[in-house]
Amino acid sequence: MQLTGAEIVIECLKEQGVDTVFGYPGGTILNVYDALYKHKEINHILTSHEQGASHAADGYARATGKVGVCMATSGPGATNLVTGIATAYMDSVPVVAITANVVLPWLGKDTFQEVDIAGVTMPITKHGYIVKDVTKLADTIRKAFFIAKSGRPGPVLVDITKDVTAAKCEYTPKPVKEIERINRFTDEDLEKVVKLIKGSKKPFIYLGGGAIISGASEEVKEFAELIDAPVCDTLMAKGAFDGKSERYTGMIGMHGTKTSNLGVSDCDLLIALGARFSDRVVGNVKTFASKAKIVHFDIDAAEIDKNIKTNASVVGDLKDSLSKINKMLDKQDHSEWMAHIKELKEKYPLSYDRSKLTCPYIIEETDRVTDGKAIITTDVGQHQIWASQYYKYTEPRTFLSSGGLGTMGYGLGACIGAKVGRPDKICINIAGDGCFRMNMNELATASRFNIPVIDIIINNHVLGMVRQWQTLFYEGRYSQTVLNDKVDYCKVSEGLGCDAYRVSKKEEFAKVLETAIKNNRPAVIECIINEDDKVFPMVPGGSPLSDVFDEKDLQNK
Repeated sequence: MQLTGAEIVIECLKEQGVDTVFGYPGGTILNVYDALYKHKEINHILTSHEQGASHAADGYARATGKVGVCMATSGPGATNLVTGIATAYMDSVPVVAITANVVLPWLGKDTFQEVDIAGVTMPITKHGYIVKDVTKLADTIRKAFFIAKSGRPGPVLVDITKDVTAAKCEYTPKPVKEIERINRFTDEDLEKVVKLIKGSKKPFIYLGGGAIISGASEEVKEFAELIDAPVCDTLMAKGAFDGKSERYTGMIGMHGTKTSNLGVSDCDLLIALGARFSDRVVGNVKTFASKAKIVHFDIDAAEIDKNIKTNASVVGDLKDSLSKINKMLDKQDHSEWMAHIKELKEKYPLSYDRSKLTCPYIIEETDRVTDGKAIITTDVGQHQIWASQYYKYTEPRTFLSSGGLGTMGYGLGACIGAKVGRPDKICINIAGDGCFRMNMNELATASRFNIPVIDIIINNHVLGMVRQWQTLFYEGRYSQTVLNDKVDYCKVSEGLGCDAYRVSKKEEFAKVLETAIKNNRPAVIECIINEDDKVFPMVPGGSPLSDVFDEKDLQNK
C-alpha cells in the first residue's frame, strides 16, 4: 500500500508494539503529528519541554523494559533532547528519538531551525540515522529499534527530512525482528571463573545495572547462595538483589556503606556482575580491591580491563552466563567470612539524627507507607543518595535515577514516564529544591493528563551536595549554592494544577503522603529540612575505599 513517510513512521511504531510516545511538535515534524492525529492507538504525551519528553521516554523504558520513544522537531526541538539522550546513553537505556529536519535541498545551508542533530548526538547514541529517501524509512526505523534493545541497550536517533515525511512509497508490514543473545564466552571462560571461586575464602559480589537489564535477578540470587558471598550494588543495580537480604551490604563507592567498602577492600575475590567499575565506585584505581583477584561478567567486551584489570572475564548476557555457571558450581561454605561481614554491618549501620525531620526519615517513611512496592525516581544530589540508602528495594526496575551522567532535572519526567508505563505502581519522585527548579514545568504535563505522580521536594534551601563539598573541602566558602529566596514551591505547584502540601515536622509526613496516595492526583510534598544535613558515609574523590568516613569519624577528628 502507498503511504506517506509520516504514515510509515506511525505504522512502524505500531509494528514495534509502541503504545506511548512522549514529544513536542513543531514545523518540520508536522506531517508526522498529522499522521499521529489519525491513529489513536498510540498515546501521545505532550510534555512541557523536549528534555522532559526524553527523560519520560527514558523512565518509561527503565520501568517497563521496553523501548521508550520521544519525538521533536528540528533545531532547538532536537537539541533540547540531547541531555536526555546522553542520560540514556550513560545508563544503557533503550530509547528511540525521532526528529525531523528541514527539506533535503535546504540541508547544510543554515536554514531556519536547521541543526545537524545526527552529528551532534553521534558521541551519545549507539547509532544515528538521517533519512533522505522515503523508500529507506521503514527499514531504518526497524533497525533503530533493534539496535536500541539488542546487546548493551542504548539510545538511537532517527532524523527524517520533512520532504521524506511528505513523500509516498510502498509500505509492507514486517514482523519484529527477534533479539538474539550473542554470547562470546566459552566453557573455558566459565571453568576459569569456577576455579577462582573454589579457591576463594572471602568472595564478594559487586552488582551493576546489567543485572537488571538482562533480567538476571533470580540467577544472581542463586549464584550468591551457591558461592556463599555478600552482595553490594551500584545505583543502577538497586532492586536486582533483595535489599532486605542478610547477604546485602548496601551500595559500594563514594557514598557506599562502610561494610561494602571495607569488605571489598578486604576480599580475596571480587566478582563484578554487569558493572563497569566507574570512578564513583572505584575511588583510587591503584588501591581498589588490592587484595583480590577480579572477575568481570559483562555483555560489552569494551568494558573488560577498561578501568580495572581482571584475572578472568565472561563476555555475554548475564542471565545466560550465570545460568550456565550456576550449574557448574557446588555449594560453597564461607561462614567465617559471612560472620565477619555481619559484624561489620552491626558495627557500621547507616544512621541519622532521628530527633527532627530529615531526608533519611522521609525515605524510610515512604518505604513503610508504600510497603516498599513503589517505583522511586530521583533527581541528582544528596536526596538521590539518601533514596538509594534508606528505601529497601526488593524488585528490579523500581529505582530510576541518572547514574552515569548525573542529570539534575531527570526525575520528574522519568517519574511521569514510569507511571504511564506502569500504571499499577505508585510512582514517587524524590527531588532536591535545586533540581525541582529545573523540571517543575513538567508538573503541567502531569496535571494535563492526570498522571498521579507524587513529587517529594527535599527543600534545604541550598544545593545540598555541592554545599556538602564546600563544607568539607572548600573551608565553607558557599559560592552560589544558597537558594533561600522568595520562590513558593507549593504555590507554583498549585498554579500548575497539582495538589501541594508543606511538611516541616516528622509527625506530619506520613499522613500527608497517605493522603496524596489516596487522592490519586498529581501532588507535590515540600519537606523542609536543615541546610547542613549531610550524606554519609563518604569517600573523598580519588581516595581508597578504605578511607570511607562518616559523621562520627569527623567528630572524632
